[in-house]
Amino acid sequence: MAARDVSAEMREALVLEKCQQQMGYRFRQIELLRAALTHTSCANTRAMSNERLEFLGDSIIGMVVCEQLYNKYPDYQEGELTKIKSVVVSRHSCAAVTRRLQLDRCLFLGKGLSQQREIPENVLADVFEALVAAVYLDGGWEVARQWVLRCLGPIMDQAVQEKVWHANAKSELQTLAQREHGVTPRYQVLDEQGPDHCKCFKVSAQIGNHMFAPAWGRTKKEAEIRAACNALAQLRGERPPFAHD
Repeated sequence: MAARDVSAEMREALVLEKCQQQMGYRFRQIELLRAALTHTSCANTRAMSNERLEFLGDSIIGMVVCEQLYNKYPDYQEGELTKIKSVVVSRHSCAAVTRRLQLDRCLFLGKGLSQQREIPENVLADVFEALVAAVYLDGGWEVARQWVLRCLGPIMDQAVQEKVWHANAKSELQTLAQREHGVTPRYQVLDEQGPDHCKCFKVSAQIGNHMFAPAWGRTKKEAEIRAACNALAQLRGERPPFAHD
């Protein structure tokens, strides 16, 4: 029994070490990291899971993102900032960070969850929020702020860029196609991937017989808008912005 306990402790230590390497942050209070990675299905009590940390982390992420958007984009009005924020702090974005850092391989899950082919997106999002809180409690506000921006900064920049590109992309492409070719653009779904609750779509814009670089999106509408952006860029002789999503 003792040998098994030592083996389990060693495996846990390896997981925690790997997680810190992936995060680029080393904890002084390793118990905070352990709690952030522990789902309720694997905890002896709910208090030992990441639920309380998730609650705190959600607020920290919102504050960091709001402050960054407010300071970085002084010309944007409240409504525009709110739309961008909703994309950046969404569960989809938070889960994407967990996957990108490969932290989904460092979780302590109950048998039922650990045996699933895919960890649910809400579980992955909760882990990121809990980790933010753990970093804050371990290293303070500035350390947590910098880590959040390092993780979510690229998503924030992309959300802002897409806001600019998306404003009139489909209508602009339609006007150009009708003026130059006398036809209306069509959008063709080339591929679908992922489970029903988290499906992504690959769409290409087509003018006449010419099909432009396809783009992936989390919804058909988003994929069509991105595909229109690709088509407009190619028609201008520019690199399509979403060709390699």
